[in-house]
Amino acid sequence: MTHDELTHWTSAARSALQTQTGVTVPEVDQQLLLDIARDAAHAVNRPAAPITTFLLGYAAGQGADIAAAASVLQQLAGEWDLGLHRE
Repeated sequence: MTHDELTHWTSAARSALQTQTGVTVPEVDQQLLLDIARDAAHAVNRPAAPITTFLLGYAAGQGADIAAAASVLQQLAGEWDLGLHRE
């Protein structure tokens, strides 16, 4: 998928959500989300990528600063990759 296709998809998805659910979805920092998904997929496991981006979005929806929340998740993924936080 090219950058233009991703941008077009993101815009269409935001519009569809607003039209069909009544929820206004803010602009998306695509690179930030892709970076978070990459970190989770590589440091934890591939299925962690969509769950991690969902958790980031949920935190942002509850009022968390998205850059700060992203930093928390990136740090956790890095520590996870080192074997920390695992049982």
